[in-house]
Amino acid sequence: MNTTKGILYLIPTTLGDNDPVEVLPASVNNVINTTDTFIVENDKTARRFIKRIAPDKSQPALKMFLLNKFTDEKDLPSFLEPCLNGIDVGLLSEAGCPGVADPGADIVSLAHQKNIKVVPLVGPSSILMAMMSSGMNGQRFAFNGYLPIDKGERKTEIKRLERLSFEFNQSQIFIETPYRNNKMLEDLHNYLEQNTKICVACDITLPTEFIKTQTAAQWKKNMVDLHKRPTIFIIHKS
Repeated sequence: MNTTKGILYLIPTTLGDNDPVEVLPASVNNVINTTDTFIVENDKTARRFIKRIAPDKSQPALKMFLLNKFTDEKDLPSFLEPCLNGIDVGLLSEAGCPGVADPGADIVSLAHQKNIKVVPLVGPSSILMAMMSSGMNGQRFAFNGYLPIDKGERKTEIKRLERLSFEFNQSQIFIETPYRNNKMLEDLHNYLEQNTKICVACDITLPTEFIKTQTAAQWKKNMVDLHKRPTIFIIHKS
């Protein structure tokens, strides 16, 4: 019986359909080439990504566990059984870093409970890259996920985040479903005070990348089309 546990590797992926070598280091390539068991959100896209990294790797030999909104929580322990048997497992996100705004956090938490070594690999995080390029307070910031869909609740939340930003000198980061991005930017420049800064960072690392920080008043005069483009929003009131 193998008493040495395998490692859970947290494998970042590209943020779009660009060449992986542009944004991923050799360590990602090495782990994918030596790993055959993966926990993924989508089997088809995961296999496509793995094939781009390791084209000679046998696809039939790959073992995939699906982790998404349809996964039964009771099934999660079985995903880590290979690690308990000495086999390394790779956790893949659909885009960016596993465990950050991603269902993979549940598996990572379980791995710690089972004393399985967790190794995060270097790769692009749209949240951190947007924060880096915003010019806002990188010493104190908060990620808030998705804001409410209801118009009244959304307005209340936007104003609350603006107040928190001012009171604690804390940049507030959030995301939106891509097809509602334009409405989000419109709501921001309508509901925020005119001197509050808004950073819009979309298509990060892609040829169409657009990152700009300006006040709510300036955005009202200079809108940009964000429809169906993965976007990070950051606000800061000083």
